[in-house]
Amino acid sequence: MNPTCVGEYNYQIDSKNRIRLPNKLKGEARELYFTKGTNHCIFVFFEDGYKHILDTLNEQIKMGDPEGSKAMRMFLKSCAILEGDSQGRMILPNHLKEYARIQKDIVICGAGSHVEIWAKEVYDVFYENEDEDFDVMFGKLGI
Repeated sequence: MNPTCVGEYNYQIDSKNRIRLPNKLKGEARELYFTKGTNHCIFVFFEDGYKHILDTLNEQIKMGDPEGSKAMRMFLKSCAILEGDSQGRMILPNHLKEYARIQKDIVICGAGSHVEIWAKEVYDVFYENEDEDFDVMFGKLGI
């Protein structure tokens, strides 16, 4: 069973590109699916969530749809299946580290169905008006 993906955690990537996901987000999972995400973050999925995405893509994208096929390939080829070592650390692939513009400081946050990893600098810019925008954005949730 997957843990609930909520909360925000500040970490650092080490000199060997190793990261550790908080246990509150990772739970008992040892193998996770890392992909390019939107806004230059990294999406992290549990196996069942990733398989659900694959099933959805296979249902919605027709082989004869060149744009849909290209979008699906771009997303899927960015995937890396990572397994933690005995201390729960995972080596972040260079292509994902570069895409996310990660230097050292990272923010790991829950996003409901998945986890997101952000370079702290990118995260801070993306959410710089969070307090001012909260009411408007909350209204878009429809709850």
